[in-house]
Amino acid sequence: MATMNPIKPDARQGNAVDRHNAPDHGPSTIDKAKDMAADFGDKAKDMAKDAAHSVRDAAHNVRDMAKDAASTAEKKTDSAIHSVGAGMADLAGTIRDKGPHEGALGNASNRLAKTLESGGQYLQEEGIASMAEDFTNMIRRNPVPALFVGIGLGFLLARATRR
Repeated sequence: MATMNPIKPDARQGNAVDRHNAPDHGPSTIDKAKDMAADFGDKAKDMAKDAAHSVRDAAHNVRDMAKDAASTAEKKTDSAIHSVGAGMADLAGTIRDKGPHEGALGNASNRLAKTLESGGQYLQEEGIASMAEDFTNMIRRNPVPALFVGIGLGFLLARATRR
């Protein structure tokens, strides 16, 4: 009897293939495809992580730029308010020096000078944030008058823009 060689039919070609005498061509095509798919998946994950980091960095940069712009605007506003306060204090001094000192006009000019001086001092000492807080507290203490003032300002603004 002859030695038996295990021969299995190749389903794709319909031929018999000798497994013991077939040359070894390395990993099969399926294994190569699996490896390529795994590599592609890893690269896709890396690209997604890189994209997420880039978006996060861009968001941080935009946030920092917005903070810087807000800070600059607040400083400029505080500086302008301080200048207005100094101007009001100077005007109060001018009214005291050149205004009448006696009688009803003297009393009125003295009160006007005191009001301008205290208002100018307030503007010089307080920043925009403190003024906004004071304004908010005033509205909370007097909601109805604040509502009427808002309605009146809205009416005047509407009339002014209509013309």
